[in-house]
Amino acid sequence: MTEISESALISPAARDALENYLAHERGIKGAADNTITAYGRDITEFLAFMTEHSGQTQGLGALARIDTRDMRSWMANTRAGGVGARSLARKLSAVKAFYKWLSQREGFEPTAVLSTRAPKFTKKLPRPLDESAARELLDITPLQSDKPWVGLRDTAVLTLLWGCGLRISEALSLSAGQAPLPQVLRITGKGGKERIVPVIDAARDAVDAYMNACPFDLPDDGPLFRAIRGGALAPRAIQKVMANARMQLGLPASATPHAMRHSFATHLLNAGGDLRAIQELLGHASLSTTQAYTAVDTVRLMEVYAKAHPKA
Repeated sequence: MTEISESALISPAARDALENYLAHERGIKGAADNTITAYGRDITEFLAFMTEHSGQTQGLGALARIDTRDMRSWMANTRAGGVGARSLARKLSAVKAFYKWLSQREGFEPTAVLSTRAPKFTKKLPRPLDESAARELLDITPLQSDKPWVGLRDTAVLTLLWGCGLRISEALSLSAGQAPLPQVLRITGKGGKERIVPVIDAARDAVDAYMNACPFDLPDDGPLFRAIRGGALAPRAIQKVMANARMQLGLPASATPHAMRHSFATHLLNAGGDLRAIQELLGHASLSTTQAYTAVDTVRLMEVYAKAHPKA
């Protein structure tokens, strides 16, 4: 089904409910635009399937009557369409969140939807680069473009990811008015959460070098990082730079821009950084998320234990 045909299969009442839900997620919970887009797409696909599955447009009353067999049919159809277990689990999570909100508004029992189990999958742990690989990657980045200012730009972005633990979206959302970068940045991350991030000298120097070489005007209210034609730089450009660099260095496919953020966390912890402090620097709500970012082996953990525990 195309997106147009999916939308056409949804009743006006269900469409209004979805729009209200997405507005709630955006306004009350501060969900990011990419998250809202993904939620809208996943829930639209679900509602469209239920219309075809039942042979009638799904109004709010029909949605309240969806049972366990309906949910199994949707999951089976989604998997048959080539969707992996991880992606299906994400779609199910979006549907459950929508149903929890809708049931509270409309006063029906959502157990059939909320009790549906997600498919099992092996969670991939992030793979940070070791320090030498991260340094080599930054050294080779300027050579990926025949335009010197572009190489300086890419180096500045990657240095912010590794040196400050920024997400790529956070680095690319910086405005020119925030440069020259101060010693600390106030970053607005996922869910509208703010955090304070120290900026290392290497990152400030890299950004200064890029700005001095950039051929475009950089007004304070415009984006700091610019694409070849002067528009805002897109994440895809940095992903491509990383792909080319890792091929030259023989690094695994897991060496992505986000791996530089993983590396920031792991290298800080290896150097003796406190896990709670690193959690704050990354902007994680849960310490368990930070732990998943840090690739510290058992030997390292035992060394910390032996030094820190009074009975060790």
